[in-house]
Amino acid sequence: MRSILRAQSGVRSEQELHADDPLFVQSIARAMQVLSSFHQAGRPLTLNEIAAAAGIGKSAAQRVVHTLKTLGYIERDADDRGYVPGIRILDHTLDYLRLNLLIARASPVLLELRRNVRERVDLSLRDDLRLVYASRLQSKRETFFATLVGHSVPVFCTSGGRAVMAHLSDGEVDDIITRSDRTPFTAKTLTEPEAIREKVREARQNGYAVTLEEVLPGEVALGVAILGPAGVPRGAIHVAGSLGEWQAEDFCARFAPLAAEAARAISRF
Repeated sequence: MRSILRAQSGVRSEQELHADDPLFVQSIARAMQVLSSFHQAGRPLTLNEIAAAAGIGKSAAQRVVHTLKTLGYIERDADDRGYVPGIRILDHTLDYLRLNLLIARASPVLLELRRNVRERVDLSLRDDLRLVYASRLQSKRETFFATLVGHSVPVFCTSGGRAVMAHLSDGEVDDIITRSDRTPFTAKTLTEPEAIREKVREARQNGYAVTLEEVLPGEVALGVAILGPAGVPRGAIHVAGSLGEWQAEDFCARFAPLAAEAARAISRF
């Protein structure tokens, strides 16, 4: 089974796209490449590994790492085995969370929803082909890993993602399907384009999307889109439970109205 997605270190490709932009600062992009090298890391990275992941030379990596370490954005790990992100990264995470008006508006609504459903409640925001968790309110079953903001899941195979796609045109849906890496997470992940389109059509009709064990075995998940101006989907609310405790039909009947009400309270037209 695939792991939950983390951000890809795509700064390098972005840098190539903006190579002819006179206002684009290459040195800043290089620093972001170095920071992005940790996205897929499962342990501290050596200088050589950072250079390879960032796609830059060792000498350039050494200068960037030294600068970021001096500023507190990279540090040596506790056992001195390599480099890890520094504590000052969290300052920027806090800035995003507290200054994002949608997240601020959603927070009390999500807390009330969690009190009512007593299951896991997540808020995700769309970033092209993925949804990034910006708020996660755990249930009694959750692990530390499942409560971290910043983790992300694909749009094409998740309840929130299909709820988002339900508010897009057929052409936009096809574009998402075509560009997505549709490698399955589980044996029940739908990867065929027409099967995904059918689930999107169901979400349009029902006002919510539901997935069964498509990302995590034993999980039923329900998603409702959060809409911005002119009805453009910006993200989704997810409610997730265990198929060991719920029949899918009962789960949807119980929680879809509550999730839809919460989504309306957060959305602004």
